[in-house]
Amino acid sequence: VQLQAFGGGLVQAGDSLRLSCVASGRTFSNYGMGWYRQAPGKVREFVAAISYGGGTTKYGDSAKGRFTISRDNAKNTVYLQMNSLKPEDTAVYYCASAKRGWVTPNAYDYEYWGQGTLVTVSS
Repeated sequence: VQLQAFGGGLVQAGDSLRLSCVASGRTFSNYGMGWYRQAPGKVREFVAAISYGGGTTKYGDSAKGRFTISRDNAKNTVYLQMNSLKPEDTAVYYCASAKRGWVTPNAYDYEYWGQGTLVTVSS
């Protein structure tokens, strides 16, 4: 299984950005997907997760009200729409594919990880 995340970049505070993650190697629509991030010197943080069909989502505290996770099973792609970005959102963002179809915030429930895409938010 391969996960390729892209869409990161340098933006200003208040801007929006959409990350994408394309999956290959197994039936994408059978598995939950998640986004995590890791800032320099900090532990990996759960951002958002979505169930296999897209009907259930869950967000970490830092993402609630600003970020939206979605998926397009026909395109084997999961998205993270990030609005009202803040400097503290600066991190490498990773997508991950879960072991099962349901939504989960627990990193140990994910078995495949992408390479990450860097998001830098300037003040």
